[in-house]
Amino acid sequence: MIQTCDHVLPHGITLRCRTAGTPGQPVLLFLHGFPEGAFIWDALLTHFAAPENGGFRCVAPDLRGFGDSSSPPEVTAYHARHLVQDIRALIAIESPQAPLACLVAHDWGGALAWSVASQHADSMDRLMVLNAPHAGAFLRELREHVEQRQASDYMRFLRRADAPALLAEQDYRRALGFFAQPDGRLPAWLTPALQAQYRQHWSHGMQGACHYYGASPLFPPAPGAPDHLAALQLPEAALHVDVPTLVLWGMSDPALRPGLLDGLEDWVPRLQIQHLRNTSHWVVHERPARVIDELEHFVQQQFSGERLAA
Repeated sequence: MIQTCDHVLPHGITLRCRTAGTPGQPVLLFLHGFPEGAFIWDALLTHFAAPENGGFRCVAPDLRGFGDSSSPPEVTAYHARHLVQDIRALIAIESPQAPLACLVAHDWGGALAWSVASQHADSMDRLMVLNAPHAGAFLRELREHVEQRQASDYMRFLRRADAPALLAEQDYRRALGFFAQPDGRLPAWLTPALQAQYRQHWSHGMQGACHYYGASPLFPPAPGAPDHLAALQLPEAALHVDVPTLVLWGMSDPALRPGLLDGLEDWVPRLQIQHLRNTSHWVVHERPARVIDELEHFVQQQFSGERLAA
């Protein structure tokens, strides 16, 4: 059964968490993206907490700025170091005696997970990332490929001061539009009940969620504006991930193009990639059974290198 709890972190941030399973068991930690919440992982929490499926302690927080978690008003509160601090503190509370069995993350949660894995490899046994670009690959693609720049144009809108208000207009019409199919229709998986759950989640405010975009230097420059990416340098030591890593990638993602996978093994040597065809950005919603199957296999196997594309 899924429960909720508030973890008050030593540095003053509170993370509202959805949990399942017995404390003290090996921990699976799940990090959502934008504009999602912890509830997207409910099926996985229920599955992996069951004794017949490993009996894991499963934890999914609303990240800083989302839902019922703390939402500092300053954009500087969403710099990567603060977000990493949140996750490190949460790991210390939920898994104080052992590394996480696996850190599982999507979108912005995945961007955060890449950083945690790079800086604190000893905090996890494995890393599973779903459609979330590695910072080195994202910077390269934004610099070198017009396709990725165009696909990321939406990021400039979310950096605007009026973005949260505009997203909330007409009962969150624009926010729901992020899930739309290429023909503009909402997908079948986005049921009326799930739409209501999202609207309730967003009703806490979307400023903190938008601050993830405002705080990041990785966004496409506006036409005619100075190219801030040309001089941007990312420390190479902060890009290397020495943790067994599984990447699941929806190949029909309109915002994160497949080129982001190219050369990923140079930063992540112990890497497996699963290419999910006919799957867009919203992997957890579109392919829940596949995500469960891949995670189940991943946490049970001895790491043996990249598997064939699906």
